[in-house]
Formats: sequence, structure tokens, C-alpha cells
Amino acid sequence: MPRCTRKGCGQDYDVTTNDPYSCTYHTGAPVFHEGLKSWSCCSDVNKPVLDFDEFMKIAGCTVSSHTNEAPEVPTPAINTSSVNSNLIMKEAKDGAEVYSTGAPKLASPKPSLPPPVEAPVIEDEDDLDVPVTPGTVCKRKSCGVAFVSDEVNRIGDGDETICTYHPAAPIFHEGSKGYICCKRRVLEFDEFLKIEGCKKGRHVFAPKQRTELQAEQFTDCRVDHYQTPKEVHISVFAKQVNKEKSTVAIEDNQIHFDLYLPGPKRFRRTIILFGPVDPDGSSYKFYNTKVEVVLKKLDTRSWTLLEKTTRDLGNISLTFGVGGRTGTIGGKDLVLDEQNTNRVN
Repeated sequence: MPRCTRKGCGQDYDVTTNDPYSCTYHTGAPVFHEGLKSWSCCSDVNKPVLDFDEFMKIAGCTVSSHTNEAPEVPTPAINTSSVNSNLIMKEAKDGAEVYSTGAPKLASPKPSLPPPVEAPVIEDEDDLDVPVTPGTVCKRKSCGVAFVSDEVNRIGDGDETICTYHPAAPIFHEGSKGYICCKRRVLEFDEFLKIEGCKKGRHVFAPKQRTELQAEQFTDCRVDHYQTPKEVHISVFAKQVNKEKSTVAIEDNQIHFDLYLPGPKRFRRTIILFGPVDPDGSSYKFYNTKVEVVLKKLDTRSWTLLEKTTRDLGNISLTFGVGGRTGTIGGKDLVLDEQNTNRVN
């Protein structure tokens, strides 16, 4: 069967059942910027993603019929402005101007550095005990084979059991596209999707669950805070915290953070607070990008710092903040102490 060449589709289709609603694809071009990946035709609907596999799963925004015609590639414009950029003018003895092309000065070559040692790539294995639904696509990069049956795709040594794939991740650098595991680089995204795999192995329709434990890595997270006369607001900027495993323990004069982050990363810290708080009146909440803590003060004095210190700070004090979505920036509710409240009233 022919394979559809529209962007974001790439499915095999039957010509007899191909109708104007069979294909869902993207009319625009892929956009890769600072690690984010999206489509120019629907970036306002589908948010940019970081992972390439998630980018390939972005559903198309246009419906039409399948086609196997080669997509049109715009011809790049020839830049003629650099033709005369290296002309050098010299004045002869008789006053005539003589133009010549001078070779550009080349920078002295830098001493070559030894290539960095790459970490070994851990590849997935197919779990033959897990049943697979017909039509499931192989999980290996650039394979695209759809599952038919165990006898055809998983058991034996037939041609349909052989998977041609890329074991490493894709790389996008200064407009060029390719895979880390092989040397070929292209400029067009359609050509990138056609890069044939550089390794042969078995298909992976149902990856085995990895049982090996990764070494735990303790990391640091940025901690910001602001205060009002009655509360202290703390923000720990930690993305995708595991809510079930993580804990935040608030005591009278200290707070304990034990946050489990994606992968083997973990953030642990105990903060000895500048002043006493009411644990029962305090609270915390997990968000996708941070952990917010609201501490209820036992008195209305201003905290010089968030964390108590034995150093002499001199005559230093902090102003009170205002309630808002991101602390003192964008605050909407003015908070006054008792003295200033009496003045206003």
C-alpha cells in the first residue's frame, strides 16, 4: 500500500477507501527554537513540547485525503550580495583604480581537543509476554512498522521481524537535522523523516519495564519568598514534583522539604525560620512548576531574612509585600500593618 507523504500523517492507506476525511496533517512547517518543538500552522492551539517523541504525536490541524505525491520544496534564493564582498581596490601609479579579489583571512586553527566520552545508550527490549493490539507502531525511532501478529512481527527470524532504526536521539543544530548515532544531516524536515535507520534489531511494540535502580542525585532548587504582616509566602521552583512521594513538614521554627523530581533527582532542605510560625494555620500546595508554602506568623513583626542566622546584620529590615499571583510583582491587594491601617481609617 502507498504511504501518505503529508506532514504529520505518514500512514499507509488504501486507495479504494481514501476519502476527503481520511488524512489529518499539518500544512505548516516544523519550528525548533531553543529546545521547543511545534508546528507553525497550529502553534497557538498545540503548545510547543520539549521531547521529540511528543512532537511527533501532535495531532494534525487539517483534514483532507491521503496522497503519495512528493511535497514541494521551496527553492532557496541565491544570495548575490556576497559576490563583490571581497573586492579590494588598489590605485595604480597612473591614478587608475584597479580592483582585485582578495582571499579572506582565515583564523589560525585551534588545537583539537579530545572528543568527550559519550554515555552508553540503553535500548529498550520488547516484552513478548505483553499482548499487542494490531496496528500498534514499533516504538523504535524511524521504524514505523505496524504490528500485524506475533507470528509475523515478533516470533522467528522472518523479514518482518527485523527492525531498522536509530538507537540514539535526534539532533537539531543550526538548521541541520539528523541523529546522534549516524553522520547524515539534512536541512528539510521531510528529508529528516526519511533518514533510514543505521542499526538492525528486533521490533519493540511493548517495552519491558526497567528494573535497575538509578543512582539518586540530590539537586538544588531556587527558593524565593515575600511577606505580609501576618504571613510569609515561600516558592520552591521545582518542576513536576511527585506529589505522592514528596513531603513538606512545617514546624514551629523550621520547615523541611523532601521533593522527588523527574528521574533520579531529589531536593532536600531544612530551613530554620527567622521567626516562629503556626504549623496548624500554615499550608502548602504543589503546582506543575513550583511548590507554594504559606506560613502563618505568630506575631506581626517584619522578618529580616527567611532563614535565621547568627551573624549581626545591623539595621536591616524588609518591606512587606502585597498579595498577588507571583509575589510582589503583579500584586493586586494592598496589605498594611496596624499603624498604617489606623492612619487610613
